[in-house]
Amino acid sequence: MTVTSEPEVYYDPYDFEIDADPYPVWKRLRDEAPLYWNDKYEFFALSRWDDVDAAMLDWKTYISGRGSVLEIIKAGIEIPPGSILFEDPPTHDIHRSLLSRVFTPRKMQALEPQVRAYCAEVLDPLVGSGAFDFVGDLGKFMPMRVIGMLLGIPEEDQEAIREQIDDGLRLEDGVPNEAEYDGLRSAQVFSDYIAWRAEHPSDDLMTELLNAEFEDEHGTTRTLSHEEILGYVGLLSGAGNETTTRLIGFAGEVLGRHPDQRAELVADRSLIPNAIEELLRYESPSPVQSRYVSRDVELHGRTVPQGSVMVLLNGSANRDERHFPEGDRFDIHRDVGRHQAFGYGIHLCLGAALARLEGRVALDEVLRRFPEWDVDYDQARRARTSTVRGWETLPVRTA
Repeated sequence: MTVTSEPEVYYDPYDFEIDADPYPVWKRLRDEAPLYWNDKYEFFALSRWDDVDAAMLDWKTYISGRGSVLEIIKAGIEIPPGSILFEDPPTHDIHRSLLSRVFTPRKMQALEPQVRAYCAEVLDPLVGSGAFDFVGDLGKFMPMRVIGMLLGIPEEDQEAIREQIDDGLRLEDGVPNEAEYDGLRSAQVFSDYIAWRAEHPSDDLMTELLNAEFEDEHGTTRTLSHEEILGYVGLLSGAGNETTTRLIGFAGEVLGRHPDQRAELVADRSLIPNAIEELLRYESPSPVQSRYVSRDVELHGRTVPQGSVMVLLNGSANRDERHFPEGDRFDIHRDVGRHQAFGYGIHLCLGAALARLEGRVALDEVLRRFPEWDVDYDQARRARTSTVRGWETLPVRTA
């Protein structure tokens, strides 16, 4: 009798086939290799909720100052100032505190009428057409429109900016492109706007950033430099645009596969906020984070040496059945509690309130007009990046 065994588990963040459905691989990692080593790209990975949670809190061991993307850390690229995702205390705390003063949940919630009006503007002409694209018609444009409103970027320039951001994240043939990464490349497109706004102040976030005074790590009271504002704006536009786009796409795909739960949302809109939390848990748009390991650390009986790269699979942690019973089941009634779609600890996403608002409003406005749909998977296309998962196009057929 021939006895066969399952091959050793393998995870590759650049593999398109794995990225299309990483959950079986991530489950095997949680069960068989909770501390995983990838020899090809030379990184460790944590996949269980408790391990990822603890690592996100331990910013002294797992530092972000060398980047939070695997290929950036490996390339040893100098990170520009103001990119708080790529900073450690004390600089991180100073920059984050400043941004949190102008990027408050109250200010984000005040945008709801404008977000809702834009959704209506996009969706109303599509009623009765028999089809629309969750990403191509709505998710691709709405987040950039909102960021543009916040920053005072003219509407006619927003699409070009979004295209440049998307191009900077896109993978070709599943290979990381370390050599071409430039930390200021995606932010540089905003440079002229910053200079112009300095001469023409307005009631927007960019003007607030230009005028905000703070005490830096050297005890000097000053305003942000041009380069620091570039870092801030690049972060807001990149992170806010890409992840919210993927959230809207996942809303269309997941609810297309769960028409019974979609019908419940149509009947009771009060369920939508929790449905968004469950979507964020179930299909996290940004499911992979990376950190540089600053000291030797013992995990699962092995030593992770200083200088290693640790990949934190928060998307896997969000499905860990040790924390979320039946984690692979989508349930809009789940008591989600805290998930890791927005990270945890000092790098908890500052834009979480805005992302929740955009997702909630977009889903509400779609369901108001299109209570039923079927995903056209033959025409759907996935986005290919090493850090963000989701759909680049998601066409649906409507009733």
